[in-house]
Amino acid sequence: MKTVEIYTSPLCGYCHAAKRLLTEKGISFAEFNVSRDPTKRQEMLTRANGRHTVPQIFIGEVHVGGYDEMASLERDGKLDPMLAA
Repeated sequence: MKTVEIYTSPLCGYCHAAKRLLTEKGISFAEFNVSRDPTKRQEMLTRANGRHTVPQIFIGEVHVGGYDEMASLERDGKLDPMLAA
């Protein structure tokens, strides 16, 4: 199973939805709250090629994008293989 990292903020509904989807699938993840940690916000901006909205989700070294992109992968049956690869 690949490492999953998600950059979030507490009041973000999409962040909660992304974490819920991962939790329902039994996937553990590292969560970084960018609203309280400027260093993590800068790290997110760098890793996500300047994208500043949350969530920003990474599976291994692959930048998935936000919740909509991850949900699309799930609907298309591509998320599980990506997590297992």
